Amino acid sequence: MSDALKHECGIALIRLLKPLEYYKEKYGSAFYGVNKMYLMMEKQHNRGQDGAGFASVKLNTQPGERYISRVRSIAQQPIQDIFSQINDRINKELNDFPEYVNNVALQKKHIPYVAELLLGHVRYGTFGENSVESVHPFLRQNNWMHRNLILAGNFNMTNVKELFNNLVELGQHPKEYTDTITIMEKIGHFLDDSVSKIYKNLKKEGYNKNECSLLIAERLKLDKILKRASKNWDGGYAIAGLLGHGDSFVLRDPAGIRPAYYYKDDEVVVVASERPVIQTVFNVDFDAVKELEPGHAIITKKSGETSIKQILKPLERKACSFERIYFSRGSDAEIYKERKLLGKLIMPKVLESINYDIKNSVFSYIPNTAETSFFGMIETVEDYLNKKKTDVILKGKRSLSAKKVTEILSEHIRIEKIAIKDVKLRTFITEDSSRDDLVAHIYDITYGVIKPTDNLVIIDDSIVRGTTLKMSIIKMLDRLNPKKIVVVSSAPQIRYPDCYGIDMANLESLIAFKAALELLKDADKYHIVETIYNKCKAQVGFLDKEVKNYVKDIYSLFTAEQISDKIAELVCNNTIKADVKIIFQSIENLHKACPKNLGDWYFTGNYPTSGGNRVVNRAFINFYEGNKERAY
Repeated sequence: MSDALKHECGIALIRLLKPLEYYKEKYGSAFYGVNKMYLMMEKQHNRGQDGAGFASVKLNTQPGERYISRVRSIAQQPIQDIFSQINDRINKELNDFPEYVNNVALQKKHIPYVAELLLGHVRYGTFGENSVESVHPFLRQNNWMHRNLILAGNFNMTNVKELFNNLVELGQHPKEYTDTITIMEKIGHFLDDSVSKIYKNLKKEGYNKNECSLLIAERLKLDKILKRASKNWDGGYAIAGLLGHGDSFVLRDPAGIRPAYYYKDDEVVVVASERPVIQTVFNVDFDAVKELEPGHAIITKKSGETSIKQILKPLERKACSFERIYFSRGSDAEIYKERKLLGKLIMPKVLESINYDIKNSVFSYIPNTAETSFFGMIETVEDYLNKKKTDVILKGKRSLSAKKVTEILSEHIRIEKIAIKDVKLRTFITEDSSRDDLVAHIYDITYGVIKPTDNLVIIDDSIVRGTTLKMSIIKMLDRLNPKKIVVVSSAPQIRYPDCYGIDMANLESLIAFKAALELLKDADKYHIVETIYNKCKAQVGFLDKEVKNYVKDIYSLFTAEQISDKIAELVCNNTIKADVKIIFQSIENLHKACPKNLGDWYFTGNYPTSGGNRVVNRAFINFYEGNKERAY
């Protein structure tokens, strides 16, 4: 993706179902769970590189023994930093106490992180300060084992204010105004309430205080706690939690916006944000890894009993399509096919834009996530070229010489690696004030392969803000002196902000929105902007379910092609010599390529939860008033 666009985070949960001695005997180490968690987090580092965290819970410990451990980092390589700290601690304990080396019981008793229940998290800092205090997992501590709650998630809530006020009404005093703290305290409130009620009932039944502790763990109903806590949540989420006594859960939002996959056998229960992570780390087949259904939770009791429970009534499935286009790794079998199909489906428009002149066209891609769509695009060009050759030969089969047939057959697709990403430079770009000059040098280019008579077709997975396109890519490609530059986006135009976990909070930063505003000016209809502002303002205070997305009116007067052409104008300046064309995927083809992930609100404005319309209207109000605050 040429524009820097960040995903909120990724989760990984492992529950070992056997005693630690089992893993020592079978796999050679009681640190089996820690090693697997390291791999799962590394395989998801694409989902979050600003911070990482890890927590563990030991089962069946004695009073006075430490059973919860946590480590978090915002180092430049946070996952490496976390597990370096863990390894250093483990090695120190083994060196200082040689008797621990072959004694799993002593390892579990004395060494942190040697545990049966493990939770990992990788994060992008899209909201709030990127301090270690913002890194998951979060910990809600209590001297009662059952009331300890460890929480990590891939989520954004649209109604944090409402949820925060609910906590205040319950008599709580939340320490922060963030959705993570709010969600944790909401679950914690009903966890406390449930533990108290079970304890009172047990006392009435004649059990003493020590006996109550074990029985609370057995009787605690996590599904009921989650149902009560999540009743008013509005957002996209996959939330993982551990309780101090050993229960665990992962809950997915009812529209299925954020992803979650799980695998279970007689040794482990595993949950992650991406399927191939589990496949690779545990060496299991595609079909063995299941998708957690929207509105459901996978719950594992301390006993190891695992069940899938419906917590919330599922809504219309609107799984995030950006997961398929960009965020998730392309090694997933389904995602790989979908990305190729995105490239294939957009190719007819591309061929039309170059007047079907394959001979004088060079095809390339913006590394790295657009590569798979590029393969699909090239397969379509090959099909077209083969059909063209066949038709020419069949039509002139009696008059064609051997030389002419050879000439026809020798026509081929010209594929070149034009853009080369300077990864080290990319990681250096941090401040907006110095960004523009540095952005211009993110990519190097390959000289000497483009002729002045050539069309240069280059595919990217999406175009969000257009900053890198304008400041770097178009200028860079134009230096090669092609006749025409065709920039292809395998995703549709991004017209609306996201409020479920992607770093797209402001309307005015989106290049499609800027283009629509310019078209309104060109058509002498910019007054519509004020009309929409007044409609949005009039809805402030409405219940979310009553709010309409009036921002759609900005785009309704223009075709997608008109907006694309205006975007091409905006990303060029008067120094660009080549003719520039920008082609976006259609919504129809997006749905055809990704039929299981129909979440398209950033393209269409059709938000899957009622809070989405409130957020987009607030984003428009902020734009109109010049307010730089986030809309949620």
